[in-house]
Amino acid sequence: MALEKYMAIAGLALSIFFVAEIITLFNFMINPADNDSFGFEAAPKLFQFISLSIAPATIMMGVSFHLSKRYGSRFNGMLIILSGIIVLIGMIYAYAMIDDLKPSLVDSSVEMVPIIFMCVSIPIIIIGVRLLKTRPRKPKKNYLEDGYSF
Repeated sequence: MALEKYMAIAGLALSIFFVAEIITLFNFMINPADNDSFGFEAAPKLFQFISLSIAPATIMMGVSFHLSKRYGSRFNGMLIILSGIIVLIGMIYAYAMIDDLKPSLVDSSVEMVPIIFMCVSIPIIIIGVRLLKTRPRKPKKNYLEDGYSF
């Protein structure tokens, strides 16, 4: 496989990783430990998850798109579309979980992260569709050169 395919696979894996982290964090925030004095804050964890998973995933998918945009790649396009769909569905599920979270742990970052990444996943899907529709370019023929080299 070429480099762009490996990068698309890595982007898919990191997207799955991000959704799993957010859902796990929100599950913890639904029923945290009984001791409220441990000082849990969700914002630093969310920023950590963003910087460790979805930011590199977006970069990987962007580089994969850039490397294969000239000739098109159905495989890369499908992986990028799948990554966007996974993030979209995961963030819709996470946003639905916000009502069940313990109110003292909910802040603006907890409410905004699912919305932001729902909006980010739509351009990712569009980029993947654009990659699916790209057809390979035919090389230009040089009619003046006869192909003989002396």
